[in-house]
Amino acid sequence: MKHSKQIVYNSKVFKIYYRGYILIRLKTIGKEWDIVQKLKGKTSTEEGEDWKITYVSPVYGGWDLIVECSFSKLKDLDKIVTYCRIDPDLSSWIEETTTLMGSRNDYEG
Repeated sequence: MKHSKQIVYNSKVFKIYYRGYILIRLKTIGKEWDIVQKLKGKTSTEEGEDWKITYVSPVYGGWDLIVECSFSKLKDLDKIVTYCRIDPDLSSWIEETTTLMGSRNDYEG
């Protein structure tokens, strides 16, 4: 069972999620698109989880990529960040991450 907040509008049920952003700095330059392909469209697969990666893109500036995700519980965000840090390919390409999280669960997923 999914645990996200729901709203009903015009007889339609919409799930409402938190939104988070993970900024990634690479230790291996040139792996941006490999990371995009690895993370793009990833969703929860385990019972009780309710998250998905909604956007991944290289960016200019002090960070190399941005990852947008939606999730219903903080532990779901933790699962995404942990995956980025312990996956063998990702951990060999990523130097560091920082995570930002919206303060309200008002993202219609």
